[in-house]
Amino acid sequence: MPDPDQRPRRLPPYRLVAVELAAEIRAGEYDSGKLFPSESALATRFGRATMTIRRALELLRDDGLITTEWGRGSLVVPPNERPSVGDK
Repeated sequence: MPDPDQRPRRLPPYRLVAVELAAEIRAGEYDSGKLFPSESALATRFGRATMTIRRALELLRDDGLITTEWGRGSLVVPPNERPSVGDK
């Protein structure tokens, strides 16, 4: 049996989704201040459960990349309003 410290570490699915979406946001693939795709649209795109997508969106909110308005959805935070990577 391999040593647990030598096994490759796998990210949980919600983190994989969050990493991909964060890279797309930082690359400018989504317009700032515009609605971000819905949970159901992202669930379909990634082939994941809505709860997985919800957790990924929580990470994006925690990183200051999106904000969520009740009854409206998630919006991409403009780059000049995002915390810098070292501010976390």
